[in-house]
Amino acid sequence: MANLKEVRTRIESVNSTKQITSAMKMVASSKLRKSQNAIIAMRPYAEKFGEIMAMAMSDQKSDNVFSEIRTGGRILIVPLSSNKGLCGVFNANVIRNTINLIHDDYQEYFDNNMIDIICIGSKVEEALKYKKYPVVANQNALLDDVTYDNVLPFAEKLIKDFAEKKYDKILFVYNQFKNASTQILVTEQFLPLTIKNSSDNIQKETNVETDFIFQPSKEIIFEEMLPRSLKMQVYKIILDSYTSEQGARMISMTQATDNATELIKELNLSYNKARQTTITNEIVEIVSGADALNG
Repeated sequence: MANLKEVRTRIESVNSTKQITSAMKMVASSKLRKSQNAIIAMRPYAEKFGEIMAMAMSDQKSDNVFSEIRTGGRILIVPLSSNKGLCGVFNANVIRNTINLIHDDYQEYFDNNMIDIICIGSKVEEALKYKKYPVVANQNALLDDVTYDNVLPFAEKLIKDFAEKKYDKILFVYNQFKNASTQILVTEQFLPLTIKNSSDNIQKETNVETDFIFQPSKEIIFEEMLPRSLKMQVYKIILDSYTSEQGARMISMTQATDNATELIKELNLSYNKARQTTITNEIVEIVSGADALNG
């Protein structure tokens, strides 16, 4: 009977876990649908915006503050993870890639305390702080409500810090959304700008050799539109990461729910076998006792 009780208790426990993972799967699926629609709708606009900026930058002078390549100053790395777990290797990949980026490409800066890290997502913040990396701030609250208006102050701060030469380079490490089951880990240079990263990473590089007529002038378009392009780029990166998180969590919870279903089947089979064995033993005892009395 003790064995039956243990199996029954385990079945109840796995059932409770299955209900939780199933509910989390539905929540992630709902959030994914909303954010996926937003990122898919935004990409054509971002691509065309990027093409215009690439054309405007094609013969701009190198003294533009956002295209200025500087050395010897500080570097800012902005890794994006989630605030919560249960999303597979989503967070682990960002943490590992951030650490590899520092040691593979910027070890000298790290040794000279010339790297700052601003984390978006409590998971990457906790991991990097635990490993004693220079986390100077976080923007974890941005993930609670990913909207352009909420992201705007952070984007403006990054642009201002680079323009005022607080940082020579700003890099993002994040998961780019491809579909619900696939996220592409990306290390993207935000500033200084190049023609390549002034457009969306997903679009193919295009030739900008054709002569275009700009109205108003190319310089005015560049000065007015470039800050908007940079702000939009920050929003797109955060939205990409958030959408990837929901996709990773939905897949992870789907797998967990499926595993729980299979485990419940196996436990039910074990329970029925144990129950059958117990009943058989009781019948044998009764028959044996009756035979003893008749003998």
